[in-house]
Amino acid sequence: MEEQIEGPAFTRNWLAFKVTRAATPGVAVVHLCGPGRGNMMGLAFWAELPELFGALDADDSVRAVVLAGAGKSFSTGLDVQEVLGSWLGKLGPGAQAQAAQRSELHGIIRGLQDSVTSLASCRKPVIAAVHGWCIGGGVDLISAADVRLASQDARFSIREARLAIVADVGSLQRLRGIIGEGQLRELALTAKDIDAQRAEKIGLVNDVFADQEALMAAALAMAGEMAANSPLAVAGTKMVLNEDREENIARGLRHVALWNSSFLHSEDLIEAVTALGEGRPGVFTGK
Repeated sequence: MEEQIEGPAFTRNWLAFKVTRAATPGVAVVHLCGPGRGNMMGLAFWAELPELFGALDADDSVRAVVLAGAGKSFSTGLDVQEVLGSWLGKLGPGAQAQAAQRSELHGIIRGLQDSVTSLASCRKPVIAAVHGWCIGGGVDLISAADVRLASQDARFSIREARLAIVADVGSLQRLRGIIGEGQLRELALTAKDIDAQRAEKIGLVNDVFADQEALMAAALAMAGEMAANSPLAVAGTKMVLNEDREENIARGLRHVALWNSSFLHSEDLIEAVTALGEGRPGVFTGK
């Protein structure tokens, strides 16, 4: 029998991910394992995510993907200081013409959006297995997956409004079709945390399992069921399901990128970053 040559998804030394093959044929397991606390999404994460899912998409030996977090949480979200820190200093008090700086921010936001969209664009079905915290960018990420499962200890939060940011990487666009308008508005406008039981009740996750071990077993079993089907039919089904949805999502992503490149920089945002560093709630003035 000819020896299988591993593709780059399995051989590359990723900084923010660990990629392995499950015992179940055709199933790849991707663990978020970035250097930041709680798998925080830094520069390496955003650069590698589309490259990784592009490699998985191109690998014919992969028929389904399980996406999980290493350590105590799935992901605590965007590393604001690492991703936006250098940009924030360019629009301080006294700054003059800002078109170039705002154009740069627009490019940053569009790049982050494209990274998350790589999950939706991947022809292989993606199952997100969430344990611990899933905050901000973590919710953006799982909203682009095909199926979401959770363990009993999972906690979810669309927390951007608490950080003086309009969520701009896909959760506001994708979750409308997953949890419905009313539930989405409540979570996004309050920036509250919800537990796994509430997430299951509103349809954010399909099922909740007792612990991380049971969660991964269920995710791998489901991925195995998908991998056993015709890969052409599975890919075609995903593409058909995505058709209308992704067109509307793309329009919404363009809108929010323009909005945030115009209005993201504010005294409230500076206060949010400061308060985060000091471990206290932000006090916002709407300026």
